[in-house]
Amino acid sequence: MKTYIIIGGSKGIGNAIVNSLLNDNKVINISRTAPENTHHNLTHYNCDVLSDELPEISEAAGLVYAPGSINLKPINRLSIEDFQNDFNINVIGAVKAIQKYLPILKNGHNPSILLFSTVAAKLGMPFHASVAAAKSAVEGLTISLGAELAPTIRVNAIAPTVTNTDLASKLLRNDKMIENMNERHPMKTFLQPENVADMAHFLLSDKASKISGQIFELDCGIVSFKL
Repeated sequence: MKTYIIIGGSKGIGNAIVNSLLNDNKVINISRTAPENTHHNLTHYNCDVLSDELPEISEAAGLVYAPGSINLKPINRLSIEDFQNDFNINVIGAVKAIQKYLPILKNGHNPSILLFSTVAAKLGMPFHASVAAAKSAVEGLTISLGAELAPTIRVNAIAPTVTNTDLASKLLRNDKMIENMNERHPMKTFLQPENVADMAHFLLSDKASKISGQIFELDCGIVSFKL
């Protein structure tokens, strides 16, 4: 039974990843609020990754950094503080967690780190300047660390399109917006948290032991296809 550290596993994609791992693994969730679900394999630490000291953990085979932001504004309404906050949440928090837990990951079995980008890092969309800049930095971090930590620790990232979580609720707040979001994607659908968790579970597993430094576009075709 492996141990996985999930940063931000109380809600949304992070919580779906926690649930996907719990039956066969020990999961340590670190976030500002406790998840609604409980399980004998789940340990929770209340912690703000940006302002608090991260808890001491003795072993882990994987680290998932799930916090993110969707801060959509025209460039003339984005403050420097907006850019700094998005960068802190998406990049600095991940760096802090990686630096903290790197020593124990090196001792884990087929250890891996999983980060999160967005389709907006590849597909230019209005009002995404701040989040796209931050997530593009996550992609650079992924490939750089993948090279630096090879062959010991694998590092990958998932870049999802819109996912039905609280974070994206403003984009999916009524039936018309949901219909429009489906129509924007060539596969005529968008993501549920469990879809992302399935990919995360695979990338953390031994089945992905030869995969590192990759950004996986989980995009329902919006980046890959032009129909």
